[in-house]
Amino acid sequence: MTKTLMTSALALAAALGAAQAQDFTEAKQGGSMIVTYKDDVSTLDPAIGYDWQNWSMIKSLFDGLMDYEPGTTELKKDLAEDYTISEDGKTFTFKLREGVKFHNGRELTAEDVKYSLDRVTNPETQSPGAGFFGSIEGYDAMAAGEADSLSGVTVIDPYTIEIKLSRPDATFLHVMAINFSSVVPKEAVEEWGQDFGKHPVGSGAFKLADWTLGQSLTFERNEDYWHEGVPKLDQITFEIGLEPIVALLRLQQGQADIPGDGIPPAKFLEVTEDPAFADFVIEGGQLHTGYITMNVKMPPFDDVKVRQAVNMAINKDRAVRIINGRAVPANQPLPPTMPGYAPDYEGYAYDPEAAKALLAEAGFPDGFETELFVYNTDPNPRIAQSFQQDLAAIGIDAEIRNLAQANVIAAGGEPDQAPMIWSGGMAWIADFPDPSNFYGPILGCDGAVQGGWNWSWYCNEELDAKAVEADAMTDPAMAEEREAKWREIYLAIMEDAPWVPVFNEQRYTMRSAKLGGPDAIFVDPVHVPVNYDYVFSNDVQ
Repeated sequence: MTKTLMTSALALAAALGAAQAQDFTEAKQGGSMIVTYKDDVSTLDPAIGYDWQNWSMIKSLFDGLMDYEPGTTELKKDLAEDYTISEDGKTFTFKLREGVKFHNGRELTAEDVKYSLDRVTNPETQSPGAGFFGSIEGYDAMAAGEADSLSGVTVIDPYTIEIKLSRPDATFLHVMAINFSSVVPKEAVEEWGQDFGKHPVGSGAFKLADWTLGQSLTFERNEDYWHEGVPKLDQITFEIGLEPIVALLRLQQGQADIPGDGIPPAKFLEVTEDPAFADFVIEGGQLHTGYITMNVKMPPFDDVKVRQAVNMAINKDRAVRIINGRAVPANQPLPPTMPGYAPDYEGYAYDPEAAKALLAEAGFPDGFETELFVYNTDPNPRIAQSFQQDLAAIGIDAEIRNLAQANVIAAGGEPDQAPMIWSGGMAWIADFPDPSNFYGPILGCDGAVQGGWNWSWYCNEELDAKAVEADAMTDPAMAEEREAKWREIYLAIMEDAPWVPVFNEQRYTMRSAKLGGPDAIFVDPVHVPVNYDYVFSNDVQ
């Protein structure tokens, strides 16, 4: 007997324009779009890519078993035509759609699903998302390098795959909807090796037509895409190397359609208060937290008192003012709209004098020298300078390292390179709307690995065990108990203070008039800044 597994993740606020799924087949087909970015894309490999810039690009090139209804957090079947779940919630059987083709023309089968799951969990791949699959039977052996295949994933026939879990997991269907679960063809991965991320082959709505490093990427419509009615655009060009202010000017002059880095903070009020442009502003309600990490493996941040002192030193209100009030100060990892948020928790008060006293207790009455890594696109360097002043006020001399996004990510993924990182521009936006997602990849032990996103390198095995217990609560009747357990986990993390949660930000960007009316673009409230598959173009150039 089977049943539908209900998760505790709530369907939170929907996004721009239409909040519910629509019939997209009537929207006009054709046209092209230009999106601008300051920095080049690091990779288009779904097992590796994990920043907001490449996330939506990857989503447009690849498919997974599950996905979300555009503009909502409602799960839907994607490559899976149907699925069943065992009574104990530990065996998922997916029936694949027949006739789905990769960009190379080969039909996608269950063997490709198994290969892709084996690949993303193989330590040699160094996927920052491997930990998401920890509940699949055989994951521990894979992670330890003792196996080369997940024992819990079985191909039943060319269009049926069975996935057994070692424990019930309330988040599993959400995991099947994230980019790391995208299906890739083995022959293309083997042909390109580590360069697969520059030569991606998927089954998605678009396929890569050209990539001139440092200049542009061009996606073209997949004529053989299985999903009727999408994509709407025939071509997307991503232009690289444009400063955000220049990109905004190009949009205003009709030379670009979406500034991928968003509205520059210095221009925010000017744009939003201008009647000529206000209607073209895209506001995305994000499950977001911006934070400062402190590497607990690097002295003096291996001392909890030092980390707590830094928490008391940061003036979060000033950081919010720098971005024109587009955020609210944060006092814990979870954003306020996420289940498990603790509304009564006050956090660390801004108190430089108390911070000085705590530093003295830790043996640093005169402070110390350190480095603060930051993504070099405005406003992040200015926010980092604000933190630098805050730290100087308690005796900490922090040298700012302004680097390209990919370089900051690479430094954070090493245990001894980045003592502090301001996550701005790369700050955490939920992969799926569940409190567990703010733990595993960025605060749990599975994320504290080379190439991972747990840049504080914080690993508390006791909390890891509690997290497993929380995610085993799949019964909807236990939703409140599960949220309470997650709340306890995050408050315990705040005691250990590997982070300074700074603010919860809304995301704003713009679109050109040619892209259509108010339902033209869908911003995914889960993770994807812009859902390129569902951009309605009125342009026929």
